[in-house]
Amino acid sequence: MNTVVERELELRLVLSPERSIAVPARLVYAAADPFAVSVTFHLGSQNPVHWTFARELLVEGVFRPCGHGDVRIWPSKVSGRDVLTMALSSPDGDALLQAPSVAVSAWLDRTLALVPPGTEHERLEMDAGEGGRRVRRACPG
Repeated sequence: MNTVVERELELRLVLSPERSIAVPARLVYAAADPFAVSVTFHLGSQNPVHWTFARELLVEGVFRPCGHGDVRIWPSKVSGRDVLTMALSSPDGDALLQAPSVAVSAWLDRTLALVPPGTEHERLEMDAGEGGRRVRRACPG
């Protein structure tokens, strides 16, 4: 059974209300780290930018604004298209990105089929010898 779910897609880095640029990205979910998702942004340099945060945050963000602090996600529309907007903050700077909702939702469905919500702890118990880590809940609920 494949224990990693990946998806390449193009995000938009919002520079101003009128201007955005394409940013190739890769979404990764690994069953060995069942609470987390990773996004790698390829910004045209040798060093891609990696972000890891709670899968639950992305799942909730598809439907309603969610998150606080470093990662905030909410659904929105751009030119009539459904997008998922991500606001990321770090000591190196802030970024506002938009991803196609349909592509992210399809990828999330695959992660949820691999490790259904509420069963993540079982996967951690199976992988305990591999040094699994916990990701804090990002949304109250």
